[in-house]
Amino acid sequence: MIFINNIKLYIPSIEELWYRQTILMQPETMSYNKGFNLDLPLYHKDTGCIEFPKEKWHSFWIDNKPTTFYAYILRESDHQFIGEVNLHYNSKNDWYDMGIVIESKYRGKGYSKDALNLLLETAFTTYSARAVHNDFENTRDIAYKLHLSVGFKIIRSNKNIMDLLIERKDY
Repeated sequence: MIFINNIKLYIPSIEELWYRQTILMQPETMSYNKGFNLDLPLYHKDTGCIEFPKEKWHSFWIDNKPTTFYAYILRESDHQFIGEVNLHYNSKNDWYDMGIVIESKYRGKGYSKDALNLLLETAFTTYSARAVHNDFENTRDIAYKLHLSVGFKIIRSNKNIMDLLIERKDY
């Protein structure tokens, strides 16, 4: 297992999805979603939160096959979960789409850059990804700076959404 600055990616059991359920319902953590028109079941536009009831855990469960990866960000010093990351293969574009969420109380401590580097290491070494993609609203300056700091480049931008990509050769 690779560690960077005391964190690692930890693949949770189905029983440990309680943590995902918890952070998805924290308005402070999910505030980046607030007010957007997301086409997600159980999404609350007024808070940005997304319900994740226990009866949905089995249908969500990602078995970490060649097309998907899901893990918690674990702080090793106290075995505390501090966020989550994921990869999903996009066959149309031959890249992996990614996601990262840091629980609000752990933001601003450098964990996101370390976690993103661990996710990219997983994508390029374990999954042999050609490229990793993320997109988000252009108002998210911190996310934008984070992605640029690890090597992502803007491949497309419109008035609301930025598409960023990092290729294996640039990592």
